[in-house]
Amino acid sequence: MKGILYLNQFFGQIGGEELADFKPEIREGLVGPAMALQQELGDEVQITHTIICGDNFIGSNTEEAVETIISMLKGKEMDVFFAGPAFRAGRYGAACGHICKAVKKEFKVPVLTSMNDENPGVEMFKKEMYIFKGGASAAAMKKDIKAMSKFALKLLKGEKLLPAAEEGYFGRGMRDQIWLDPPVTAADRVIDMLLKKIKGEPFNTELPIPKSDRVAIAPSITPEDLSHMEVALITSGGIVPVGNPDRIQSASATKWGKYDISETDDLVKGEYMTIHAGFDPAAANNDSDVIVPLDAMRRYQKEGKIGGVYKYFFSTVGTGTTQAEAARMGKEIARELKKDGIRAAILTST
Repeated sequence: MKGILYLNQFFGQIGGEELADFKPEIREGLVGPAMALQQELGDEVQITHTIICGDNFIGSNTEEAVETIISMLKGKEMDVFFAGPAFRAGRYGAACGHICKAVKKEFKVPVLTSMNDENPGVEMFKKEMYIFKGGASAAAMKKDIKAMSKFALKLLKGEKLLPAAEEGYFGRGMRDQIWLDPPVTAADRVIDMLLKKIKGEPFNTELPIPKSDRVAIAPSITPEDLSHMEVALITSGGIVPVGNPDRIQSASATKWGKYDISETDDLVKGEYMTIHAGFDPAAANNDSDVIVPLDAMRRYQKEGKIGGVYKYFFSTVGTGTTQAEAARMGKEIARELKKDGIRAAILTST
């Protein structure tokens, strides 16, 4: 049996962030993690090719990249397709998901990848493919590849598959009938769980409900208060000075920028731009006020509706950014605002 592996530019040994625009390429044989994958698969599956593509390229040109890779795979023998592991890298996780989904649809072969639970690719694609619960960084490479390999061999041999939690992949929302041996009725199972809960003992529910991160609604601000307040502008639309001086990532951001607008009334073309990879940038590059409404806020200021505009605006990119990174950046920006006594902010997206 034969398999093929997809990697990004870093693990494909092309280069780092400076080469994230690398176009899709297919190579015969083993590259980077493909060697560890082959070792785990042994003689039963041969990894014949490695596909490499830059995270930025597929993020900004998803349809083109996927079509190119599918065309590269046509005519190749393939019984299984692997991607990653992607760890906590959001752009890489999204790329693995897009490629696996397309390969599964086009070639009708099993597809497997691995991501950390903080990777946004999990929520995007877990219902459509096997995504194994991976580590946060490449330190978990060996363990993550071993998990994918072991399960791939079970799939290809037609062996009985266990529930997602036991196999180690994220649940796909599929429920199968399981006959317990010896049999235990639902009434007995639920009473057993209830007694364990009352006693403070550990138990596993048969229907887990995801926890929601609830944020308390801030106190309201009256128009009278607002007329004496400075209002801050914050965006996840990637608006930055031309040249992107803080090198904020175009997707899966881990950085935010803070830009002085104390002497600015308008974010004019040629001075500001968007580096966001998730929408057509033409309108935002032509007039960045469509994302960060500084011109409208200055009018409100002149009309006395607000006391002023805070001297800096804050910017990052939302697409592909993990919940953990977004929460961290939000807290950091909030601390900056509280330190300067800012009580109101407008947060815009795309």
